[in-house]
Amino acid sequence: MNMKSLVSRRVAVSAGLVLALGCGVSAQAAATGPQTISGKSKHAGTHRSGTGAKSTVAACSQEVLGVSAVKEPADSEDARHLLLIVQNAGDKKCDLYRYPLVRLGAGRTTAPVIKESDPNPGVPVTLAPGEEAYAALLVNGPMDEYEAKSITLRLQGRKPGSGAGKPIDVPMPVETLYANDFQRVTYWTTAPGFALDFIMSK
Repeated sequence: MNMKSLVSRRVAVSAGLVLALGCGVSAQAAATGPQTISGKSKHAGTHRSGTGAKSTVAACSQEVLGVSAVKEPADSEDARHLLLIVQNAGDKKCDLYRYPLVRLGAGRTTAPVIKESDPNPGVPVTLAPGEEAYAALLVNGPMDEYEAKSITLRLQGRKPGSGAGKPIDVPMPVETLYANDFQRVTYWTTAPGFALDFIMSK
């Protein structure tokens, strides 16, 4: 797929990166900001925990993750393409399962997943302390839209259909998103360019 923009975010526990603690969300200190990188590989360089054997690593939860969302490209006006970023702010490894369950505003359902965006089905992405993972989110398509003033993200647990932790309120990259039923999300990956490939041409 052709990418219109490829942006790698180095978000060191920072402003724009939020750490969810228990029931609430508290802001962190300053960001290093976005860096544009050209020629990045389109292959998913994900960290995987094993080759299908049951993982002994705990599932990531809102208690240890910092979360943010950025527009792609950063100077876009319509905010149709977002990159969701999570960082392990804890002191132990944790596993991200499948894809984030994302709800935009008062949307009726969570964003459907792009099934082909998982390069290694059934195997979680393992994050060591300080490491980041990404999921790309397509906000809308050619149909009627509704205004969304919030992004809520839920993490999946080890078993299909299970959850890990409480819902996370993701800081809005813009004041209002214009969403509709065309929205889609990708699986978690540690390669932002791989995730963005699945939405930037849509």
